[in-house]
Amino acid sequence: MSHNTAPLVVVMGVSGSGKTTVGRLLAQHLGVPYAEGDDFHPASNVAKMRAGHPLQDDDRHSWLERIAQWLAGHEDSGGVVACSALKRRYRDRLASAAPHVAFLHLDGSAELIAARITARQGHFMPPDLLRSQLADLEPLGDDEAGATIPIDGTPQQTAALAHAAITSS
Repeated sequence: MSHNTAPLVVVMGVSGSGKTTVGRLLAQHLGVPYAEGDDFHPASNVAKMRAGHPLQDDDRHSWLERIAQWLAGHEDSGGVVACSALKRRYRDRLASAAPHVAFLHLDGSAELIAARITARQGHFMPPDLLRSQLADLEPLGDDEAGATIPIDGTPQQTAALAHAAITSS
């Protein structure tokens, strides 16, 4: 990181890629606060996804604004937030609120991610929406701060890779 504060990180990727698990582990390793991106969704978004309908850009606007505000409020203290941040314009919005933010894209095969979504309990995101998320996903550009992290290891291994990517930049 090029500034003198604790790292500020968005752990991004499609549903089921491990954002929450890896984000919590990374925040613990870095000694910074963690925020769950799903908690920033208005109830209408959760209901829409629970009903099996993918979110549209208009649905995501207020959600992204809330996450951007959280990031801006943690620029000096650092923090980790899990947020799908699927499209470049979403990441650009977040980075405009917090210029020192880094993005860690948790990346794995569609088969692995689908298996994880199917196995998890108690989450509002149905497996059928994975296809729409993969279609929307725009990988990190070469000019974006961050790294792509493979998710084929254990959560601890993935978090260690994420930690190394953040602390070496």
